[in-house]
Amino acid sequence: MSSLGARLKDRVKRSLPVLGSIIEVETATPTVVLTYDDGPHPVGTDGVLRSLADAGATATFFVLLSSARRHPELIPRITAEGHEIALHGVDHRRLTAFTAEEVTRRTVDAKHELEDLAGTPVRWFRPPYGAQHLATWRAIRRAGLESVLWSATTWDARAVASEKRVAHALADCRPGTILLAHDAFAGPADGVDDGAEPEVDRGALIATLLTEFRARGWVGRSLADALVQGRPVKSAVFSS
Repeated sequence: MSSLGARLKDRVKRSLPVLGSIIEVETATPTVVLTYDDGPHPVGTDGVLRSLADAGATATFFVLLSSARRHPELIPRITAEGHEIALHGVDHRRLTAFTAEEVTRRTVDAKHELEDLAGTPVRWFRPPYGAQHLATWRAIRRAGLESVLWSATTWDARAVASEKRVAHALADCRPGTILLAHDAFAGPADGVDDGAEPEVDRGALIATLLTEFRARGWVGRSLADALVQGRPVKSAVFSS
């Protein structure tokens, strides 16, 4: 192949999206990516924001549009305090319950509405329950967003003791980990019924984790902040 042909082939290759969702960040810095789903909520989001501010940490908030419509005043507060707004969906129903065309249309409309509320561009999308197949992943890309999953979780959607949540999160965390947490609990108003909300002080939970991170020399950062000195690691994770 000529050198020109090789350059053209390389250019086409680099322009194509890599199949898969972001699951962690490759980084040489001691950064753990903090992400929050299902909010905003006056109690949970407030507690989380206060603890993040106390620690000098930043996070990415994957917002449900159904929650944002109920509490629109919290969206500009999140961005004003230095955090990142991302989309978790119009509501919390599984994407795999919709056609790819419906996913694209709903996601495009939700992206625009959320950007109007936030006053900032929205780059990331996390499918509710992490449920997506190839067609819905492509639909997310067509909507101008990139799918983001996680590599560790706080278990804060489960009815377990706080110390178990902390231990479970720490067991899977290392620099570059994307940690899943919640600042709210999705319910019927968000199109789902996942039972009773577990008892959890969301602000206290992240405060404890950030103290543990500091003891290990780690810092908590939003996905955008982590990618300033890192690169996304993707995996083709699909489930119903």
